[in-house]
Amino acid sequence: MIDRYSREEMSGIWKLENKFRIWLDIEIAVCEAYAETGIIPGKDLQIIKKNADFEVKRILDIEKEVHHDVIAFLTAVAEKVGPSSRYIHFGLTSSDIVDTAFSIQLKQSGIILAKGIEKVIESFRILAVKYRDTPCMGRSHGVHAEPTTFGMKMALYYEEFRRNLERIHRGIEVISYGKLSGAVGTYSNISPDIETAVCKKLGLKPDPISTQVIQRDRHADFMSVIAITAGSLDKIATEIRHLQRTEVREAEEPFQKGQKGSSAMPHKRNPILCERITGLARVIKSNMITALENMTLWHERDISHSSAERVIFPDSVIALDYLLDKLAFILDNLHVYPENMMDNIHRTGGLFYSQALMLKLVEKGLSREESYSLVQGIAMRVWEKEATLIELAMSSGEISARISHAEIKELFRMETYFKNIGRIFEKLGLS
Repeated sequence: MIDRYSREEMSGIWKLENKFRIWLDIEIAVCEAYAETGIIPGKDLQIIKKNADFEVKRILDIEKEVHHDVIAFLTAVAEKVGPSSRYIHFGLTSSDIVDTAFSIQLKQSGIILAKGIEKVIESFRILAVKYRDTPCMGRSHGVHAEPTTFGMKMALYYEEFRRNLERIHRGIEVISYGKLSGAVGTYSNISPDIETAVCKKLGLKPDPISTQVIQRDRHADFMSVIAITAGSLDKIATEIRHLQRTEVREAEEPFQKGQKGSSAMPHKRNPILCERITGLARVIKSNMITALENMTLWHERDISHSSAERVIFPDSVIALDYLLDKLAFILDNLHVYPENMMDNIHRTGGLFYSQALMLKLVEKGLSREESYSLVQGIAMRVWEKEATLIELAMSSGEISARISHAEIKELFRMETYFKNIGRIFEKLGLS
């Protein structure tokens, strides 16, 4: 039954028509389970299954008067069914229907999000393999560190999104629970066997224990997956924004035909898609706080969680679905500039060879502290643009007394930094 509710677009899951349709299917499934035990006569079940329906407008009109959405729904359905409607919602409380349906909606959402994550994973895989051996400067604190490759950057995100995919599958599992246990979860007016049968038909598991509601740690768990994935999107978008800066320009999000970057400056090519990802990711991540707050309810239940959930979950899954699609578009159309990467590598006069030089001095007998101080001293002169690091190393009596010029030249080979990248890619299963 869960598959019947699948939507090509995430927003369809959260339309009132879909929500009420799930409510109705749960109610009918309960009636079918009751009929199998003889509680509901067969002819009444057939009338219910034939006539049970609703119009969203009618439900909303009734709700304006009764101020209770489930009662409004049941009244609207009863108008269609007639006297046999007395068996609908038999032994149930509102949250039996609302929470079970909510789990179905979140499961539907998770399935769509998993597909979006899979698409992003494939985009990163293609980029990682394509640029596996394309050198670029690695940075820490925004400052040049040592060379890496652009493929390594992409492989890192590839693996992170594979973890996000694992998380979303776990999140779906955690949220795929229903409850039909009555007013405070004691099955006082309904058998646990009815709950088991109905949940199986819905593609859910019965919650082992509940109060009037499914406990909100499940929902917080699911939201944590959404928030972490949004964090990954923000992280990647921020990296692309940095790489697109004029002073760096190693990669750039797509700039489409007819696109304009600024109302004042015709030359502008701004990373607006990545900035949009960053902005909406902040909204999603902030919703995690509310999901955690919703875990705390009075006694067996209150409804302080309800109003918040109607905002944070639809907003978060719809936004994440949108951002995954946008990131896939960016990655599939990313502008990559290997020449600029190489220019940036050579921008600092070989400073990135400092660790290799220091370690060689250690090998030659100096302490680490002495080696560090010696290399740092000439490195600071490179920052002042006196010369390159290799030039200063060769002209240093203290260094050349311990390391020959031939050995120094051997140290200053960029290929050394990439000698184990193949093994990293093997660990990731990338080829």
